[in-house]
Amino acid sequence: MPFRHLIARALLLSLLIPVACSSPEKQTASLLIHGGTIYTVDSVQPVVEAVAVQGNRILFAGSLEEAEKFKGEQTRVLDLQGRTMTPGLIEGHGHFMGLGYNELDLDLMNTTSYQEIVDAVAEKVKTAQPGEWITGRGWHQSKWDSMPAITVKGFQTHDLLSSVSPDNPVYLRHASGHAGFANAKAMEIAGVGVLSMEGIDTHEVEGGEVIRDALGVPTGVFNERAQGLITRHIPENTPERDAKAFELAVAACHRHGITGFHDAGIGRETIAQYEAMKAAGKMGIRMYAMLTGWDEELLQEWYVKGPLVDPDHLLTIRSVKLNCDGALGSRGAWLLEAYTDRPGHFGHETLPMSYVKETALKGLQHGFQVCSHAIGDRANREILDRYEAAFTELPELSNDHRFRIEHAQHLHPEDIPRFAQLGVIPAMQAIHLSSDRPWAIDRLGEQRIKEGAYMWQALLQSGIPVVNGTDVPVEPLDPIASFYASVSRKTLKGTPEEGYEPAQKMTREQALRSYTLDAAYGAFEEGIKGSIAEGKLADFTIFSQDLMTVPEGDLLNTEVVMTIFDGEVVYQKGG
Repeated sequence: MPFRHLIARALLLSLLIPVACSSPEKQTASLLIHGGTIYTVDSVQPVVEAVAVQGNRILFAGSLEEAEKFKGEQTRVLDLQGRTMTPGLIEGHGHFMGLGYNELDLDLMNTTSYQEIVDAVAEKVKTAQPGEWITGRGWHQSKWDSMPAITVKGFQTHDLLSSVSPDNPVYLRHASGHAGFANAKAMEIAGVGVLSMEGIDTHEVEGGEVIRDALGVPTGVFNERAQGLITRHIPENTPERDAKAFELAVAACHRHGITGFHDAGIGRETIAQYEAMKAAGKMGIRMYAMLTGWDEELLQEWYVKGPLVDPDHLLTIRSVKLNCDGALGSRGAWLLEAYTDRPGHFGHETLPMSYVKETALKGLQHGFQVCSHAIGDRANREILDRYEAAFTELPELSNDHRFRIEHAQHLHPEDIPRFAQLGVIPAMQAIHLSSDRPWAIDRLGEQRIKEGAYMWQALLQSGIPVVNGTDVPVEPLDPIASFYASVSRKTLKGTPEEGYEPAQKMTREQALRSYTLDAAYGAFEEGIKGSIAEGKLADFTIFSQDLMTVPEGDLLNTEVVMTIFDGEVVYQKGG
C-alpha cells in the first residue's frame, strides 16, 4: 500500500475512534406510564409494568425499573392507579363523516317504535324552516318493540310521517344505510309516484327496489340503489357543516378510545376535506380511507397517481371500497337461497361482479387493496370467485394483497376456508350479532344461521385474522360493546345465557387483537401501530377496569377513562 494511503487511513481511524468509544447520549422520555396492567398485544412480552414515550413514539416497554432510566426532569409521569392500558383501539370499518353527521341530524338509533320516529320528526318540524329537509338515520324495524298495524313487505308506510310533516321533505336512513324512508313531500319533490301517460309509475332502479303496496303506490321505503331517487334531491352539506361534523367525529372517537379509523368508502369531496383538516393540524385520528368504488373517474385518477401512504401516519389512501350487496335487515343481502321470511326474494346484487373482477385486477396492478362489502352468502362467494380469478391471472402481484371482504356476515360453509386459502381478510363487526341475531334467524332460518352466520372462530382457526369494528353509524361507536359481543355472543341485555352459537365466540385475547394488531394488519400498518413495542406510535387506550379478567357480566360496565394519541392525552373522562 502506498505511504500516502497509510497516512490517510491512520487519520480516518483517529477520527472514528473517539466516536466509537464515547457513550451514546441518554434518551429521555417525554412521558412515563406505569401503575396498572398494560397489555401490549406483543407476543414477546404480552404484559409490561411501564411504557416510556419520546414525542409520538414508544421509547421502551418493560419493567418499571428499566423504564425509570429514561426519566428526566421534563418527563411527565402518568400513574394508571390500577387501571388497564392497551394499544390505541382501531375502528376497523366505519363511516367517519356519517358518525359526525349523526350527531348533527336526527339520531334514531335508539328508537323502539314507528311512533317514536314520527314524534322525533314532529318535534324537528317545530324548528325547521319552511321547505327545509329533515334528515336522520338509525331506525331499524326489526328492533322495534312492536310493528304498526299497516305494513308492506315488513316495513311501515309513510302516512303517519307525512301527516306530521306535510310541508317539510323528510328522509330517514335505515340503520344499515341500505334503505331509507321518505314522506310524501320528499316523494313529491322527487317525482316518485307520479304516473306516466300510460298510468304507470316508471320509477324502478336496477339493484334497488321501491317498496309499493298492493295498488302499486310507493310506501315511502326505498331499498338499496333506489334510495338515489330521493337522495339526489337533498341539498348538499355546507363546508361549515362538514367541518363541524368532522370535529364531532374526532371527539367521539377520542371518547371511545379510538385512535385509528378505517373509513369504508369516501369520495373526492371528503378526501379534500381530510387533506384540509390534516393541513390545519386538526386530523386527530389515524385515518385509513377507502376510495368509493361508485366513482370510476375518481378510481382512474388514483390508479394513475398511485397510493398515498402518509409518512405522518395520519391520512393514508391505498384501498378501494366496493358495495356489492345490501343488508340483511332490509332483505337486501344477496343470498344463494331465498329469504326464509320472503319466499322468492334473494336480495340484490348492487354492483356487477364483472366490475369486482376488473377492480381486483386494477388494484393489483396499481398497488391498491380492494375491500368489498358482502353480507349475503352469494355475495361473499361471488366476490371470492372474482378475487381468486384476479390472483390467478396476476400471480406475481398477489403475494401480499390483503384484499378484504367487509362484513362477511353470512357465509356458505364451503366458503369459510377460502378466506385463509386466498389470504382474504374478513372485516367483521361483532356488535352486529348482538343487534341482529335475534331477528336474523327469521331471515335465514336455523340451519343457515348455525352453519354460516358470524363465523368468527371458524375463520380465526382457519388461519386468517379478523378485523373488528362497529360499522358506525350503523351501530354506536362503542368498542366495549363490540368486545362484549365478541367474547359472549349475547345481546347487550345479556341473552341468551350461553350466547348464540357459543362455539364461535372469540377469546378475550383474540377480541383485543381484532381491535388492535389485526386491525392494523388489515391496513398494512402492523409495523407502526396495533401493539405496544419500541419504535411504534404512542397511541393508547386506558380503561376503568381490566377487560381481560373482569367477569363477563361486568364487561359492559367498563369505561374508557383516557385516550392518548400521538403521545398526548386527547381525552380524559371528567375533565
